[in-house]
Amino acid sequence: MSSLAATLQEGFLERRFRFAAHGTTLARDTMAGLTTFIVMSYIIFLNPIILTSVKPKTGSPLAFEGVVTATCVVAAVMTILMGLYTNKAYALAPGLGINAIVAFQLVGQEGLSFASAMGLILLEGAVVTALVLTGMREAIMRAIPIELKKAIAIGIGLFIAFIGLYDSGLIVQGQGTPVALGHWTTWPVFVTLLGIIVTLVLRARGFKGDLFLGIVVTTVVATIVNHATDHAAFGTSTATFPGWGHIASWGNWSTFGNVDMHAFSKLGVISAIVWVFALFLSDFFDTMGTLVGVGKPAGYLNAEGHMDDIRKPLLVDSLAAMAGGAASTSSATTYIESGAGVASGGRTGWVAVTAGAMFIPFMFFAPLIGMVPSQATAAALIIVGYLMISQLTESEDEAEMEEGLTTSRTKLAGIDFHDLAIGLPAALMIMVMPFSYSITNGIGLGFIAYCIIRATQGRAKDVHPLMWAVSAAFTLYFFVPLLQDHLSWV
Repeated sequence: MSSLAATLQEGFLERRFRFAAHGTTLARDTMAGLTTFIVMSYIIFLNPIILTSVKPKTGSPLAFEGVVTATCVVAAVMTILMGLYTNKAYALAPGLGINAIVAFQLVGQEGLSFASAMGLILLEGAVVTALVLTGMREAIMRAIPIELKKAIAIGIGLFIAFIGLYDSGLIVQGQGTPVALGHWTTWPVFVTLLGIIVTLVLRARGFKGDLFLGIVVTTVVATIVNHATDHAAFGTSTATFPGWGHIASWGNWSTFGNVDMHAFSKLGVISAIVWVFALFLSDFFDTMGTLVGVGKPAGYLNAEGHMDDIRKPLLVDSLAAMAGGAASTSSATTYIESGAGVASGGRTGWVAVTAGAMFIPFMFFAPLIGMVPSQATAAALIIVGYLMISQLTESEDEAEMEEGLTTSRTKLAGIDFHDLAIGLPAALMIMVMPFSYSITNGIGLGFIAYCIIRATQGRAKDVHPLMWAVSAAFTLYFFVPLLQDHLSWV
């Protein structure tokens, strides 16, 4: 009976997610979902650390346990919804970057309470949702040249590879230089290098679960090393099995619904609107970059670089922003770490359902995820970065002129860097994203440069009107700090 039940269950899942049609299997997508979760699971701890590190001037601080619970709830619900509604392998969780804006700028500098700051997040999510429902968000994405979309994917690849290199200690802040090689004689670096080697060997052998298994093996080794060195290698907060009495709890639900709109009276209407606009731009284009960057290797994009049913993931993403504000976790967004699951062979929404489900137990068993050190996820981030950078090289059929000869394959660069209007904006995107630690900054500078060069060439009409509008918005975005410094009403 158990075998029959398993067969019926697998048949139902096949009809729902169409594994065969997507060139994958239930087992592979399950493994991919586990990989995506582990690579992005750092947010369970990092988001509470950021949001509770600032003591507000007005209102109560957020409870650490409450933010952990809310982070897991929002990530679980919205990721599962993404999988069921879109049948795509995108995972969502509270986004890094916007949570720092909430904590250090809106609360720390502007003096808002967390409830008022989350009110702006909720409003920003509502604006994005309205754009999705009217088709404007999709139209903006379609207005972007395909070459710039490729550059976005490559820039994000470099960005997440840099995150892996820096968080693992392979590179560090230098003495007199921005970055330098870390001390490669330490246990954390040894564990990182071991994880990279293990993962590369598995990938070279064609093992589909290489990223997931590499993380598990590296975590086990890190835990053994940490125990052998009496916690001198990694400390007591990671690579350590938590005490049995501190594993479980019922969660803390105090952050849900703690939202108000007092920011408009505290900051002034104009200043509050400017902040909503800045949050909107960051959220909007981070998501756009992620959908394109992950969607291309997953096979979700057509020959023009468009996703046919993109409105579905955009709608879930915009609702996630609202959910993040309502739960006081800051805006939730589609995660670039979804690329780890895609790189493991995941293709369907079952990847997202699996990843989302993995957040549920950590509402109650959060300390367990603390065993995974950043060194264990570094290899996955670096390899995912490489895979996204590889999108620059594409295969194209080359028909031979002589009759009777078979078609051959040739490797072509995906971006023509000799075309100034395409090459320079693409290069800016690729360079600025990792160097400024911001996807939004890279996209903004690239878009502005593209419009300026095309106008200077006398080809302003070749630029889609929405590209002009978006570039103008980015120009304002970059000048917001200047306006705030010199205009009392901003």
